[in-house]
Amino acid sequence: MKITDMTHLMNAHTPGWVGYAGNKMYYAQNLQTKQIVAQRIDVALHMGTHIDGAMHGTDGMGDMASYAMDFLVGPGAVVDISQHMHDWAVITPEMIESAPVEVKDGDILILHTGWHRYWEGKPEQDLVRYFCMHPGGKIELLEWMLDKKIKWFGIDAGSGDHAMNTSIRHMRPDLAKRFEEKIGMSCDEFFGDYSFTHSKSGREVVENIFPFHSYAFDRGLIHAENIGGDIELCLNKRGVIGAYPWRYDGLEASPCRILLMEDIEEKVEAVGNVAKAIFERR
Repeated sequence: MKITDMTHLMNAHTPGWVGYAGNKMYYAQNLQTKQIVAQRIDVALHMGTHIDGAMHGTDGMGDMASYAMDFLVGPGAVVDISQHMHDWAVITPEMIESAPVEVKDGDILILHTGWHRYWEGKPEQDLVRYFCMHPGGKIELLEWMLDKKIKWFGIDAGSGDHAMNTSIRHMRPDLAKRFEEKIGMSCDEFFGDYSFTHSKSGREVVENIFPFHSYAFDRGLIHAENIGGDIELCLNKRGVIGAYPWRYDGLEASPCRILLMEDIEEKVEAVGNVAKAIFERR
């Protein structure tokens, strides 16, 4: 078995998403005075390589303790679409389907846009470009993923949504203006509203940003963000892909390791109640 790690290194310099505070790490006690080192961290759950639970964007489902290991770990593909990418590029199903690797129904899907090269500490570091100008899909890509029954997907960028289809368009109106000048229309016109029926209440939901957080999460399609590490060694490969977040009841997201495991059987089965995420809630 070969294991490749697609996880960014996390440290005190790890950048947060737009509006999020950075990491804090400090010593609660040290070796020279207490004989034992103990540290504490204060971290947003969306720092570094992480996976979002459904409760991050919808209600009544999907905390970190609720996901079975054979959901988090399973067969999948790392698809290189970087040749199609540029600032604010739109990812389409055709780009994925034309790549030289098969994406099967029920897969875990990792999208390589090449945007990880702008991450903190990289030779081309550019955090404004990384978080505010990254590519993403429109509603057509979301519905393609639902039709393919994708378990979850990951992307080497700051959000599972297109940068200008998030609240960044309101937080950085200067960049939104540049995007609108580039495409020749407003963000509202370009992305449009989307609608879906709330899976619990039956309410008709109409929104204009965050479809991959709102609509997708309501349907159970979650995603991982800020994938990096050695992703360049994984391009257009199939294998078993795994995300390993904290098993924490009520947590809406978690930093995690994301691995590609090759040369092993693609069949994955969760064994036991813990691995199956079966437990009695208080």
